[in-house]
Amino acid sequence: MAEPSLESIFSPEIIEDPYPMYRALRENSPVLDLPDANLLVLTRYQDIQSTLRDRSLGHADDSMMTEAQLEEIRANAAIRGLRQTMLLKNPPDHTRLRGLVVKAFDARRTEAMRERIRAIANELVDGFVDAGSGDLVSLFTHPLPVIVICDMLGIPEADRADFVGGSRVNGRLIDPSPMTEAEIADANRRSAESQAYFESICDTRRREPGDDLITALVQSETEHGTLSKDELTSNISLLFAAGHETTVNLMGNALIALYRNRDQLDLLRSDLSRMPQAVEEFLRYDSSVQLTARDALEDTEVCGIPVARGRSVITILGAANRDPHIFERPEALDITREKVKPLSFGGGIHLCLGAQLARIEADEALKVLLTRLPGLELEDPQKPEWKQTITLRGVSTLPARW
Repeated sequence: MAEPSLESIFSPEIIEDPYPMYRALRENSPVLDLPDANLLVLTRYQDIQSTLRDRSLGHADDSMMTEAQLEEIRANAAIRGLRQTMLLKNPPDHTRLRGLVVKAFDARRTEAMRERIRAIANELVDGFVDAGSGDLVSLFTHPLPVIVICDMLGIPEADRADFVGGSRVNGRLIDPSPMTEAEIADANRRSAESQAYFESICDTRRREPGDDLITALVQSETEHGTLSKDELTSNISLLFAAGHETTVNLMGNALIALYRNRDQLDLLRSDLSRMPQAVEEFLRYDSSVQLTARDALEDTEVCGIPVARGRSVITILGAANRDPHIFERPEALDITREKVKPLSFGGGIHLCLGAQLARIEADEALKVLLTRLPGLELEDPQKPEWKQTITLRGVSTLPARW
């Protein structure tokens, strides 16, 4: 293997199949030190698990930024908004922001949504089953989690068509490779539209409270002073994006994995009660989120290497999920695999809030799809159209017939 660099690891060429690169890194450079890029890259399960729990690592604040970096943040609404979210905050701000929404995603509430999710899945299939063919992303895997998060947030029914049929999340914003000027302009435009829309919804909820998450957040802003206006709209935007995009990818990646491994598809079709176990394997085998990053909040040590304050550590979750020291036959899809504990939802204080909701959505939706469409076939599972993003892994379209 040639000497790895940031550009070679996160190049567009590896998007179609990043796993050979991950395997080579894990075997030859499991703790890859890239001084020119001022970061470390980790690929082993145990290293990543401990790193994500390390409280000396978090996300860079303004005091750790250069003037050029601060200027870039000030100049770009998309980056500025993202930095207002709990995704890139450290305690105590992270604790405060997460605490405002965590109850909406607890186990009891998410389990109570199972019947509604099943009903949405069946309604969607009712709408396209007679067509005989179509794109499963636009017909099913995208609209289902969008409708679920719209329910939770309290998005008015009249506005939902724009979300269900609208543009997808811009995953390039959280990729490790630099964005082009065109990509930044597109991200800023989308961010401005999103902020304006959610500001209007918040105004409505101040006048007309509802039994939804946006109302709860608005009340936190007005009654308790625990949210600024920018934090309010930015975190609602985050909840909407994160609340559906990874689940869209999870279901699409699962279908591709099954149709590339027909023995596993046949096994699952023969007994759909295996689906919860299968979902854990789908999460491990081809994770919706391939990597996450942390910054050193102080001079510290990672995997025996000194890491100065401000230096970044990239943890490749997709590589950890195929670590042979943790998973037997890691390159194989095995829906009967026992005690699967993938790192697909991250770890530590930033463990994904919606992890259990995503599992339930995939469980119910895929069962409905395989039950209602017994003759379902993907047009070309070997060469799907992958989104051109590195951090978030999923397909743009999934042509099928039934």
